[in-house]
This record gives sequence, structure tokens and C-alpha cells, in this order.
Amino acid sequence: MSVVASRVASGGPSGTRVWLAACTTDMHKGFTGLSALAQSALASSPFCGHIFVFCGRRGDLLKVLCWDGTGLCLMAKRLERGRFIWPQTQGGRVSRSWRVRAKQLGKSSAAHT
Repeated sequence: MSVVASRVASGGPSGTRVWLAACTTDMHKGFTGLSALAQSALASSPFCGHIFVFCGRRGDLLKVLCWDGTGLCLMAKRLERGRFIWPQTQGGRVSRSWRVRAKQLGKSSAAHT
């Protein structure tokens, strides 16, 4: 799995990163499956305080996994209409860098360069 890292735009502790899984993810996975994906892709513990975001094949469902200091949190967002804009990999690498602003979280667009 390829990933894209971005600093949290606002609202997160200093040094918190948001990791986007830049490939489609099986949305049947829960805490255990998504934690294993985060750990195997990043060689980092899902309990480190970073935020891991996964997108389904259809592009209308996101799952967010994060550690809040007391336990893992798993949140989901499903769009009634439209799809999330998601980075695609080419040969295992992400072809462009992505910046997500705080006001864009929960919306179906992101700034890219």
C-alpha cells in the first residue's frame, strides 16, 4: 500500500500527521484489519497518535483510524452523492503531493499541486 503524509492543518497536536492510503481499501475491515494495514505500510504503530485515512473502491466511503490516548477510534464518513477525490498511485508511487486544508475535511475536494 502506498501512503501520502500531510501535516494536520489545524486542530491536532504538534507533529501529528495524516496518512492517506493511496490505494483502495477493503471497507469490511475494522479496528484490527485497518491497524494491521497502517502498521505494515508505515512500519509504525497505529498507536503513535497519527491519523490514518482509508478510502473504499467506490470512493464514497472513508474510514479514519486514530489513537486518542485511551484507545483506538474508528470513524466513517459516507457521501450520499458524489465521491471523494483521492490520490492514485502510478508504479507504487504517488504522482503528486496533496494538501488538505481543515475546511476541506468532510468535503469532496482537495487542493493538489
